[in-house]
Amino acid sequence: MKNTQFLLISVAALALSACAPSASQLKKAIENDPSIVFVAIEKAPDKFIEVVNKAAQDAQKKSQERAQEDEAKSRDTEFANPLKPDIDTPRVIFGNKNAPITIVEYSDFECPFCSRGYGTVKQVMEEYKDQVRVIFKHLPLDFHPMALPAAKYYEALARQGGDKAEKFHDLIFQNQGELKTKKEAFLKESAKKVGANMAQLNKDIEDPKIMEQINKDIEEAKSFNITGTPGFIINGVSLRGAYPFPEFKVIIDRHLKK
Repeated sequence: MKNTQFLLISVAALALSACAPSASQLKKAIENDPSIVFVAIEKAPDKFIEVVNKAAQDAQKKSQERAQEDEAKSRDTEFANPLKPDIDTPRVIFGNKNAPITIVEYSDFECPFCSRGYGTVKQVMEEYKDQVRVIFKHLPLDFHPMALPAAKYYEALARQGGDKAEKFHDLIFQNQGELKTKKEAFLKESAKKVGANMAQLNKDIEDPKIMEQINKDIEEAKSFNITGTPGFIINGVSLRGAYPFPEFKVIIDRHLKK
């Protein structure tokens, strides 16, 4: 990397001090006398910075274009051969249970990017109404100590009703800062707010089947190369990251047109 940067700087410097030589001539000149680079920079520092910045911007633009092309190809592949997350095992469903568009979300209750994703999913559901349903799954990251406890609370509450689990989900993301400061006290407080039977909840949290479900979610996410949060699969087409609403819209509209 350092060699590449040095060559870029050198080329820019020589471009300021002489007519355009060939690449081999530039290399040979620099090797024979590196001081010419510094002399050129001293003569026109402002122009030098301008040239280097433009070269860096052009390189970044090309890199972004290649990434977009690769993503478009990958997306076309998934439209033709959709990913197949488990949507048959009974889970809490946000929205219309018979909606034509299913968004499977892999999330972490403590992740700030997931909080951003939460807002985007709400926007999607508001925009598409009964056309979209969401299945919330878990991908608690090791460096978020409250993510796994929150996932257990969510799944334990799901046994008492999907409405309670969904309200709990919303409370956590709307007040994510309190999860970090109050920790489990905030989980208990939120569970009480949604009307949980706390005795049953405390019992269910310790049920090994809940941890089995969370582990299945984690393994499923990894099988789709989703290792960070949030991750989404929209009728078999993936979005990896806290993408804004327009990215969801492109995929959903393409599905609906089919």
